[in-house]
Amino acid sequence: MPTYTAPTKDMQFILHDVLNVSSADIPGYEELDADFTGAVLEEAGKLASEVLAPLNPVGDTQGCTLENGVVRTPEGFKAAFEKMKEGGWPGLDLPEEYGGQNMPYVINTAVGEMFSAANQSFTMYQGLTHGAASAILAHGTDAQKDKWLPKMVSCEWTGTMNLTEPHCGTDLGLLRTKAEPQGDGSYKITGTKIFISAGEHDMAENIVHLVLAKIPGGPDGVKGISLFIVPKFLVDDEGKMGARNGVACGKLEEKMGIHGNATCVMNYEEAEGYLLGTEHKGMRAMFTMMNEARLGVGMQGMAQAAIAYENALAYAKDRLQGRDVTGVKNPDGPADPLIVHPDIRRNLMDQKSFVEGARAFQLWGAHLIDRGHRCEDKDAEGLISLMTPVLKGFLTDEGFASAVQAQQIYGGHGYIEESGMSQYVRDARITQIYEGANGVQALDLVGRKLAQDGGKHVMAFFEMVKSFIKDNEGDLELKAGFLEPLKGASKDLQAAGMFFMQNGMKDPNAALSGSYDFMHLFGHTCLGLMWAHMAKASLAALAAGTSDPEFHQTKLATGRYYMARRLPATSMHLRRIESGAAPVMDLAAEAF
Repeated sequence: MPTYTAPTKDMQFILHDVLNVSSADIPGYEELDADFTGAVLEEAGKLASEVLAPLNPVGDTQGCTLENGVVRTPEGFKAAFEKMKEGGWPGLDLPEEYGGQNMPYVINTAVGEMFSAANQSFTMYQGLTHGAASAILAHGTDAQKDKWLPKMVSCEWTGTMNLTEPHCGTDLGLLRTKAEPQGDGSYKITGTKIFISAGEHDMAENIVHLVLAKIPGGPDGVKGISLFIVPKFLVDDEGKMGARNGVACGKLEEKMGIHGNATCVMNYEEAEGYLLGTEHKGMRAMFTMMNEARLGVGMQGMAQAAIAYENALAYAKDRLQGRDVTGVKNPDGPADPLIVHPDIRRNLMDQKSFVEGARAFQLWGAHLIDRGHRCEDKDAEGLISLMTPVLKGFLTDEGFASAVQAQQIYGGHGYIEESGMSQYVRDARITQIYEGANGVQALDLVGRKLAQDGGKHVMAFFEMVKSFIKDNEGDLELKAGFLEPLKGASKDLQAAGMFFMQNGMKDPNAALSGSYDFMHLFGHTCLGLMWAHMAKASLAALAAGTSDPEFHQTKLATGRYYMARRLPATSMHLRRIESGAAPVMDLAAEAF
């Protein structure tokens, strides 16, 4: 059976050696000394490895069941959810006035990786609740916040997001769910929503659905969409639950993966709902939740790659197969371990260099969110807005590919369910699809985010890379292995951005056909920047006489591998963008 060991040491390195959180000028960061963050991560790691990870295969094999309108979660989930609530983990970064602990989002992100790696299906229940609570916190009235947030922050009540309908997915302008005003401030919600994760279950006494619907007489398309709070059970002004509302789970979807999470068809029959935010401005309110979810999904892709890599590495060290071509390495055994073979080591290094770079990228993104929210820094908010489609799209594409690579290490045993590797591949697959399929992320990046605020934020990113290279060019060891490859990737990215500016209006179809490559080019450049920062931190630690030289030497070797073997992919993506767009589109038009 697969195991999970939380990467607390690596997280501490990123938090303190790379991001220098305890000295950052962000309110709340002054409390993030190494002892404090170490204690939080250690406790979260224990919960992840000892409670959540053993339930991961249980959730996969048992799944959820629907009987007489009630969804039963897999054996052990409910007890684990109680432990999660007892520890206050669902409200780690939410405001104290509603029962949260008000820790920075960067800590919530590190903890979230552990929980998602150990058991993605389980962690989605509280993750969706966090997103719904964030939307109410940002757009709700004081009365709505006081009524709904305390129970949601504690996860006594859980939350969902209801967007998709049977006839429309990404194009929400086509949705048909109606919200009829009742004259007393409430609305009657009628319609059907599909693919609703955690839509119905037995782990909370109430479920607070955030539902997109149209008020009759409003504008057509997305301009006529509003957002509503629709609870499973009605709640009075004193916070007491009353009658069952007109919302029910009509069906559980049978899925490729994440079997432990209840993915529901939700039917609303004149269910009582309450407007969240402004009439016809529901998309703006929902995007508070969706953007958080997209960052969380990027983390899921990386987390599945991380646990798959951990187990593949252990298997490669233990499994005896063949002999090393340079000489016997295990003379007392019938064969050498898999890890002696060059292709196995290449495979594992592909995974390791992605996982560790992606972890730094994810935590840096969380750091930007903290700076944006806690310091009201518009530049930080703009930069994380630019990075959101990259974090979601690139990390999930590469995370899935990495999980497949980990499965490959096992050979035929990776295809057998008892090894557990199949589950990581199946669970990772959904991350490329939900919260906006990755093609949509690429279009968002190229079509909206590059030009946002006059291109200010992408130019700020280029300047960040340029300044880092200039400030460190005197470090010859850093320059050779890290700065030169990063400079090349940044030039490729800028050239691709210029291509879109020059061709986007003239031939948008041809230009946008390269958006997916651009997203990956951007992602590789970001990971290259992360590896350069980590290399600088490790070189400094070694120069200072660190007590753990092996950790930093290994970090440098992994980073050099990424810069030498993975980062050159940027030039391939640039060639595709510049030379292949128009001909490919012309040929596709003929072929179809």
